[in-house]
Amino acid sequence: MLLANALRKIDFQDLLVFLEICERQHLGEVAEALNLSASSVSYSLKKLRGCFDDELFIATRSGMRPTRRALAMRPQVRTMVELMNGCHSDQGAFDPCQAPRTFRLCAPEYFELLILPALLRRLNEAGYPVSLDVQRLGRDIPAEALVQGGLDLALGFGPNLHRAHPALMSLALLKDELLCIRDAASAPVNDLDDFCARRQVFPTPWNSERNMIDGWLQEQGRARQIAARTNNYLAALQLIPHSDLLLVLPERVYERLGDARTARSPLPGLPSFSLEMLWAQPFDQDPANLWLREQILSVCAEQSLL
Repeated sequence: MLLANALRKIDFQDLLVFLEICERQHLGEVAEALNLSASSVSYSLKKLRGCFDDELFIATRSGMRPTRRALAMRPQVRTMVELMNGCHSDQGAFDPCQAPRTFRLCAPEYFELLILPALLRRLNEAGYPVSLDVQRLGRDIPAEALVQGGLDLALGFGPNLHRAHPALMSLALLKDELLCIRDAASAPVNDLDDFCARRQVFPTPWNSERNMIDGWLQEQGRARQIAARTNNYLAALQLIPHSDLLLVLPERVYERLGDARTARSPLPGLPSFSLEMLWAQPFDQDPANLWLREQILSVCAEQSLL
């Protein structure tokens, strides 16, 4: 419901002035208590009188006496001020120091390489009795476990690389590009024909038979030849030196794990992707869940990943 035009002119300070006049009955004492000038107190009182079309307080020798209208308003104004203070207070917020807490996450190796080390360091340096249980991401986002509270957060790739679920909320944490990696002494990859002709290493840092590169190739009626599959990015990189193999790797991962024995081969058209944080809608305002999401966002900001 919209407020009357007159009421829209009232601000929080005016409400505080009203309550203080009720308590102290002397404008000078009100100004001192609120650390305001006498003119500011007088201006607030003038606004209140105009908005409510009532004197509200009548000047007497013993002080400002509230009218019947002011007395009726007093409990309601106090409630409004308490509600506003409640919006600003930390009541109900999660206190990580209060008791040991284990957060359960489901995430790919990408998260473990880029975000988890800094996140754990942040928690340890703060002395929080908080531990992280990170489970391997499967083919699909574990929606039921998130909704039922078995998991606090899931991290997955996007956009639209996992099946959507109506009970989940998501936030893209960062964006990344895919690179074509080869042995530094091997022939460069000039085009898509070269790319598909050479055998490749397929890292599977999350449980899936296919990934975004295969979908991209399929859209163009192409397919690649897989020479080996590995469980993680580092193992895949170790297979590239002194070979003619290729490896498609996220740019941020290559910046962390790559070395002088390997080189990039530009391949225009390789898709970009995002890392997305997902949580269940029933836990959107849960204090502990909110706190954990804030910690992850802070780590991403500190590392300039956002």
